[in-house]
Amino acid sequence: MRSTVSTTAAGPASRTMDFRCLPQWPASWYTTDTMQVTVELPDQVARQWGETPDAVGRHVVEDATIEGYRAGRLSHRQVGEMLGLDYWQAGDFLKARGVPLNYSAADLEADHATLAKILTRS
Repeated sequence: MRSTVSTTAAGPASRTMDFRCLPQWPASWYTTDTMQVTVELPDQVARQWGETPDAVGRHVVEDATIEGYRAGRLSHRQVGEMLGLDYWQAGDFLKARGVPLNYSAADLEADHATLAKILTRS
């Protein structure tokens, strides 16, 4: 079985947002480029992920996304981008697979400091 995997397994191959109200920004700032990757697997191994190339590709992308997030190579938002999910759906996806949130004590302190600044302005 030959499986073709796109980094945007669910959703369009590339997305371009319409920022005509911001013409001073180059299009490359708000265009998501994708890379297509071909993975060749023995049939017996590939069938463990699904019966069709699309199903296998989706599972390979999901597994790569989970490992990338666990290793700190992908952010929460990048998980969503790779899987065609919004922020909250990406959180649900990670939670359903037992992946803990990458949120450290330092992140909490930084968020607390930011919130304190915002609240003192009010």
